[in-house]
Amino acid sequence: MGKFVITTRKNGEFQFNLKASNGQVILTSEGYTTKTACLNGVESVRKNAVVPERFEVKVAKNGKPFFNLKASNGQVVGSSQMYASEETLKKGIASVTKNAPEAPVVEEL
Repeated sequence: MGKFVITTRKNGEFQFNLKASNGQVILTSEGYTTKTACLNGVESVRKNAVVPERFEVKVAKNGKPFFNLKASNGQVVGSSQMYASEETLKKGIASVTKNAPEAPVVEEL
């Protein structure tokens, strides 16, 4: 099972990574000024990860595909890594959909 790992950035902001069961980061949040806001972001990912329309596929300047997960209001709640191909990107989306809803939260502050 995957897990959400909350950490503190060097600038004092909180962020979370959703990690798959193999430990690989599959989604990263923006920085949040409070831990409460970060936990709200986790809940938003849990809720929106099961809605296919919330995943927005993009292509970076280097030509590699990645995706953003958006909330119902259109705000990005998490971004993926860069993928080598569209096929591996689709596997990344499937992993977020599978892991996010039930993933526990672990704090590494």
